[in-house]
Amino acid sequence: MPILKKQGHYLIVLIALFFWDKTIDVPEDIVSRHAVSLVDNPRNGYCRFYRENHITYLPPVDQYEIVNGAYIAKGAVIGNNCTIFPTAYISSETTMGDNCYIGAGAKLMGEVHLGSNVVIRENSVIGADGLSTDRDENGKALTMPQFGGIVLEDDVQIGALTVIGRGAIDNTIIRRGSKIDNSTFISHNVSIGEDTFVVGETIMFGSSSTGDQAYISGNSTIRDGRHVGSGAKVGMGSNVVRDVPDGAVVKGNPAK
Repeated sequence: MPILKKQGHYLIVLIALFFWDKTIDVPEDIVSRHAVSLVDNPRNGYCRFYRENHITYLPPVDQYEIVNGAYIAKGAVIGNNCTIFPTAYISSETTMGDNCYIGAGAKLMGEVHLGSNVVIRENSVIGADGLSTDRDENGKALTMPQFGGIVLEDDVQIGALTVIGRGAIDNTIIRRGSKIDNSTFISHNVSIGEDTFVVGETIMFGSSSTGDQAYISGNSTIRDGRHVGSGAKVGMGSNVVRDVPDGAVVKGNPAK
């Protein structure tokens, strides 16, 4: 939870609030410069702070214009030669490169950055909240607000009925040339390498990732935080619970 100052191309942290495990000594340079809250569980302490202070980060209701039946919020930056079909919604925090295609009913919510030649098919949602939720000591939900955005680099294609969650803190990133099939779920803080294929009905849970030119076949599940290496292949219906090395082929439940 930092207060930042921009210096050139960098952000400098001036003051931050740390939620620190009370069983671990706090370095003096952090104590002297920042506020520190000692807690039993840093993640829960972070989420509890937002709940107790009624802080959320739900997308705002934008002022918008209706252009050819599409709802385009004021402030959105649209590149040249873009095609946006009726009933699509483009948020005020969206930036879009040239020659993009946004299908009917697609929704771009919150901070979304598209490169050029990006295709988003019908009824997909780009920028949904992920389920970053723990429980407190009474079993009640402690939800982490999602402050990150989404980056889809040049030549990325997103199939119909796909949901991509915005990052919890950092961005969810799909790199150049990758193709995500229909009815796929990409959760918060996922990072997908260049020219990777993710086939339909796959789920990639929070902070999972791939290298370049990976192939994840249909109806697979990638557990949170797991990495599928460059050139690796995941067989149909697999459940990936361990990192997959570069160039490996794995399949099954658990994937081997």
